[in-house]
Amino acid sequence: MFARVLESDAACNGRFFTGVLTTGIYCLPACKARKPKPENVRFFPTCEAAREAGLRACKKCHPDDFARGADPVLADIEMLVGEVRTAPQNFTDARAIVRRSGFGTTRLFELLRLHYHTTPADLLLRARLTTAKSILIASPAKSLAPVALEVGFESLSVFHEQFRRLNGLTPAAYRALSSARTFTVALPDGYPLPYLRRALNRDIHSVTERLQGDRYTSAVRLSHGPALLRLDLTPTAIDAEISSGSGLEAHALVIALVGLDQDAAAFARLAKKLGLARLVAGRPELRIAQTPSIYDGLLWAIIGQQINFPFACLLKRRLIERAGEKIGDGLIAPPTPAAVAALDPADLLPLQFSRQKADYVVATSRLIAEGRLDLDALRTISATRVERTLLAIRGLGPWSVNYIMMRALGFPDCVPLGDTGVTSGLLAALQLDERPDIDATRRLMAMFAPYRSLATAHLWQFNQPIPT
Repeated sequence: MFARVLESDAACNGRFFTGVLTTGIYCLPACKARKPKPENVRFFPTCEAAREAGLRACKKCHPDDFARGADPVLADIEMLVGEVRTAPQNFTDARAIVRRSGFGTTRLFELLRLHYHTTPADLLLRARLTTAKSILIASPAKSLAPVALEVGFESLSVFHEQFRRLNGLTPAAYRALSSARTFTVALPDGYPLPYLRRALNRDIHSVTERLQGDRYTSAVRLSHGPALLRLDLTPTAIDAEISSGSGLEAHALVIALVGLDQDAAAFARLAKKLGLARLVAGRPELRIAQTPSIYDGLLWAIIGQQINFPFACLLKRRLIERAGEKIGDGLIAPPTPAAVAALDPADLLPLQFSRQKADYVVATSRLIAEGRLDLDALRTISATRVERTLLAIRGLGPWSVNYIMMRALGFPDCVPLGDTGVTSGLLAALQLDERPDIDATRRLMAMFAPYRSLATAHLWQFNQPIPT
């Protein structure tokens, strides 16, 4: 516990409280106050226990508020982020966000990275682009220059450049998606297409997706129902076609699949600065392929726990065959939460699910189907709220939650602690004498913040053969 205090580990907040006998104060483990000496520390299971020992609450980290479910600092940051996302045009630049926050520059950067895995500048840029997308679709006759100025860009050229960088197409081409089912997404220079192919073909027996040469076909679920997404892969672009539904939804799936909005170049620079150029050698533009839906990532996180990869793939295929929907091309659309929620856990036992895993899959699906777990809301709330929400679900632990946050929600600073691929990669890349345990992994991965998700992706690949 003292090691977690020294690391200011926010994941331990609420699990225990730290009392400092010399100051008479108790804190959260993640408190940013000066660290006490170990001989002056006592640990308490609750705030009440700390108060009974004669200690008083810290005025910096507010442990009583946290214990009650309140988190005033987080609430302030959430309000600020909400303001930026709602009206980005009201903020001329990142400095305006700092001024509005009431925090100092260093403190705000720290809080945004902790709670949202972002910076003021990146928050503002993405808010502007998201708002611009809404205007482009809602006002199809509006010219581009007024749209750019309305959301806060200084010029049309900057708007065009940033929009294309994160979306793989121009604002005009994006607007056309509302009535189109085909589109082309440009890839950045040096995009490692062989690694994408390997990610798309992880389960060669998959019943939801198929890779044949450079043609990828996937059965996906859009808002209207199932559809077939076909991608033709080239080193410079991806040509996409959706069989039905909206090109806008299909575009979002493709961007997530290729990880276009991830800052691979920034991580590559960090790795080289750390003297670890070998970690990104041959693949500086590597991205994390996102799952086609949050539910898909959640199912995989539950199914894949504590079993080997081939068996996890087998269980997932059997679940899809049992509850999915045949769509064509010999593929099956993934099941909806409602379809899995309608099953009894006993229905999964003949499919070789353990009783515990079957219970977790069905119970979690019922939470979603009954509206007690809103997956769409997870895309808009802070990483801190997401982590707390998911950790409260039976069957999801730190590995599962970080996996979901990284692969299904796109948070850039996650580590699936306990993952053997990560520890094997660290062992080899850092030339360690022994495989790191969870505490050592946490310490070692800290140097890659705020890009630990991309560090995880590179570590997964480090001991693998180079794909062709």
